[in-house]
Amino acid sequence: MTIPGPASPQSPETAKLKTYLINIISRELELNPPDPKKRRQAVLQTLQLAYQSTKLQLANTIREQLFHDILDEMLGYGPIQPLLDDDDISEIMVNSPKSVYVERKGKLVKTNVTFEDEDAVVRIIDRIILPLGRRVDHDRPMVDARLPDGSRVNAIVRPIAIDGPGITIRKFQKERLGIDELIEFGSLTKIMADFLRACVVSRLNLVISGGTGSGKTTLLNILSGFIPEDERIVTIEDAAELQLQQDHVLRMETKPADLDGKNAVFIRDLVRNSLRMRPDRIVIGECRGGEALDMLQAMNTGHDGSLTTLHANTPRDAISRLETMSLMSGLELPLKVIREQIASAVDVIVQQSRLRDGSRKVTSITEVAGMEGDMIIMTEVFRFEQTGISEDDKVIGELKPTGIRPMFMPRLIASGFNLGPEVFGANISSILASRSGHRRN
Repeated sequence: MTIPGPASPQSPETAKLKTYLINIISRELELNPPDPKKRRQAVLQTLQLAYQSTKLQLANTIREQLFHDILDEMLGYGPIQPLLDDDDISEIMVNSPKSVYVERKGKLVKTNVTFEDEDAVVRIIDRIILPLGRRVDHDRPMVDARLPDGSRVNAIVRPIAIDGPGITIRKFQKERLGIDELIEFGSLTKIMADFLRACVVSRLNLVISGGTGSGKTTLLNILSGFIPEDERIVTIEDAAELQLQQDHVLRMETKPADLDGKNAVFIRDLVRNSLRMRPDRIVIGECRGGEALDMLQAMNTGHDGSLTTLHANTPRDAISRLETMSLMSGLELPLKVIREQIASAVDVIVQQSRLRDGSRKVTSITEVAGMEGDMIIMTEVFRFEQTGISEDDKVIGELKPTGIRPMFMPRLIASGFNLGPEVFGANISSILASRSGHRRN
């Protein structure tokens, strides 16, 4: 076999050679399947023999790149494997074979990574889902899956993928962030962190609201770390991402339908089942549908201290979203009854936002203060106030209390958290002066 003309790692001739070698390796491994633990060694040996049989003398840089690409294709996830190995990348988006974007440090960036054709993208999708007993084809053109390291994957193929098969990977963060890191990043202040810790330990029900990629799951992970060690925690997720450090944790995950479309297990099924498991806390990765009503009912029937996330852009939108999802339960409840359930169950809404510069912040902590007529009353306790944009396009602003103490303060005090008025924005010097004046009078 010969490669006409000068070759480069991206040349059509090199692509043909790559396909040729991959086919040889695949046939050899199919005829003589290696021990899974020795697969890499077997692939490398077969690759070297196959390359030698071509009698080609490629430049070292081209040969090394070719071998690297083939190993990624055979052992990893092809062209996107280097992106998966890059710790600075949090999300990978394959829009089509020639259009691959990543989120790097909060910013979307187009990469120079490409696939040879649509079949190459489909091969990577199959490599991800086949070990899970899943498949994607014309009749089932979309699939959710998870990589062995916990990264979430969504894949689509034609006919719904107009420009060719697409892959979206939300990478699993290997290093578990703590509250100190969020404070260091400026996502929230020390005072806000202490307040949220008090809310979790005092068994208030918290809803973390935010848009896609705003950091809801990361914040949920961190806040769940405040749950005391002596409590039984049941976690419910679509794709297991939470990394709770407590010992007494029972984790549950939804199950997709079989190939015949049957035997799926949904979030709602797991929420109902969790109530029979004697949980002290129920942590739901994300509410998306009718399970919201089951969650509210659980919060209202003795399962205090529950946590969950949902998609919404403001705390008020989060309330509307809870109403909508509760209506999706199939129970024909009046809207006022649903609002009463929400007002009684949810204590705090924590709004997580991704700002225009890619930074992620807790932009609001809001108390759900009850009902007034048909409306749910909300009181903002902390907020982020943006004051401008810096010369390097960074958002300038301040996280600060609003000056309002929440109505649930007696519950925090009963749990040993006697937060002073300065936590909520009161000027301590003026308070002391006022008290001194009262004593003189």
